[in-house]
Amino acid sequence: MKLYPAIDLLNKRCVRLYKGLYSQVTDYGDPVEMAMKWKSIGATFLHLVDLDGAKEGRSVNLDVVKDIIDKVGIDVELGGGIRTLDKIDEILSIGVKRVILGSAALKNPELVRKAIKKHGSERVVVGVDTKNFKVATNGWIESSDVDALDFAKSLEESGVKYIIFTDISKDGTLSGINVEQTKKLVDNTNINIIASGGVKTIDDLRDADSIGCEGIIIGKALYEGTIDLKKAIEEFK
Repeated sequence: MKLYPAIDLLNKRCVRLYKGLYSQVTDYGDPVEMAMKWKSIGATFLHLVDLDGAKEGRSVNLDVVKDIIDKVGIDVELGGGIRTLDKIDEILSIGVKRVILGSAALKNPELVRKAIKKHGSERVVVGVDTKNFKVATNGWIESSDVDALDFAKSLEESGVKYIIFTDISKDGTLSGINVEQTKKLVDNTNINIIASGGVKTIDDLRDADSIGCEGIIIGKALYEGTIDLKKAIEEFK
């Protein structure tokens, strides 16, 4: 199982939100320095989210993302505000390994199909962010009536191979991942599921591994020191 340290970008800073609320922000400093720290410990792939972009519907922090790629030299995936094929092209051209489509994948399924046809399923990931197992959009501000499993199955038909599944009510809470909902996607699709939201201890990583997740995103647990990344990498490499 792969471990993906998370760096969330807001106003060009590395932050964490509580339950996706922009009103509850904790600042953890310079994103490039943080990326260097995670790489030095052994991380090989970072999960980046442009929080400004997610809210505004356009990429805002690409200069910071490019700095991380150029100065740190590590693979990254990026989500937040990516809405068009031209923007996907641009983001991949600066060295981002994988783009993460969120709201756009729900509102514009054809974009997913076109992006995969052009760039391949290894480079286009879909983030399925949910409240009560219903898909949320626009930086988690809006909720839909779309069932997460139904959405995942439609993505599978479009050629999607990777989904990042987040239970928003867990995100930033250090209360453990939603094992039941995550397992539902693992068991009922042939997609690689990356767990996200609520990770606190090494046991949460073991839970995700035991249900067959391809990977897991670790955010606040790293910043608050409840997970030792070095030990985690050693266990799951």
